[in-house]
Amino acid sequence: MKTTTKLIASAAFSVFATVAAAETELTVYTAVEAEDLARYAEAFNEVHPDITINWVRDSTGIITAKLLAERDNPQADVIWGLAATSLLLLKSEGMLEAYAPEGVDKLDPKFVDAGDPPSWVGMDAWVAAVCYNTVEAEKNGLTPPTSWKDLTDAQYQGHVIMPNPNSSGTGFLDVSSWLQMFGEEDGWNFMDALHENIARYTHSGSKPCKLAAAGEIPIGISFAFRGAKSKAAGAPLEIIVPSEGVGWDMEATAIVAGTDDLEAAQKLVDFTVTREANEMYNSGYAVVAMPGVAKPVEHFPEGLLDAMIDNDFEFAANNRAAILKEWQSRYDGKSEPKN
Repeated sequence: MKTTTKLIASAAFSVFATVAAAETELTVYTAVEAEDLARYAEAFNEVHPDITINWVRDSTGIITAKLLAERDNPQADVIWGLAATSLLLLKSEGMLEAYAPEGVDKLDPKFVDAGDPPSWVGMDAWVAAVCYNTVEAEKNGLTPPTSWKDLTDAQYQGHVIMPNPNSSGTGFLDVSSWLQMFGEEDGWNFMDALHENIARYTHSGSKPCKLAAAGEIPIGISFAFRGAKSKAAGAPLEIIVPSEGVGWDMEATAIVAGTDDLEAAQKLVDFTVTREANEMYNSGYAVVAMPGVAKPVEHFPEGLLDAMIDNDFEFAANNRAAILKEWQSRYDGKSEPKN
């Protein structure tokens, strides 16, 4: 009788352990395009079917603000796909768990945090560009801009949309890159002039290009891969690389300090640096962290990679709060309502 009881108890424990193992859940904060999340999770679960990803997805600025607000009571286990400038800020606040994922040595060093072990690892880079709807532009008698400063011309008044940098990583890389390219005084002067032509500021980095692709606005300041995807889908877009150069940032991954599921979090971060993961990133980005993986992205504009500025990520991270405060005080009146 005792043996039978032990067998039953052992079987019950085995079932419980199996169920428990299958129910490991990770809360993952991300700014990755929503359409990509299902395939990211599916690929990871082919390797680790026992770990469920619960996504919390929003624009870069909103995710960054959420993480900072939760500093004393973290809700996320992992960040998979957030701007490196945001992760540098989180690192400075002591909010990241340093970890060198298996295979990190195969990545381009520019995509790996300098710490030993690193606090974050990069995935891919996204690059600013101008999405120009040729059909709508012709209707409005516009000529194509060739530079950022061209966009301050009176002909574009009310015909330009760009992202709000407080909400969007793309918007922030635009603003921080203009300050680096033009200098602080001339950079704000440029944005003052650009503001006169802005129809509204969105809370999404991809939305200006999507709106241009849909013909709702002639010009959307966005990022190149969004334009390439829209053009591949048949939108009448020209993707313009401004002559002064273009800002860029990288999506990156990190473990949130204090996670209750450190082992599972490490497995996820291990996966994010694999060749398979980098091949997934390349479906939307021309620049990925692992050398030799990237294949050309259809309609990606020529000369874009050469136009990427020597981005000072430390400047962007260290001055983020001041830049955003100044931007908001000057231009927020044209921001669209938040959902």
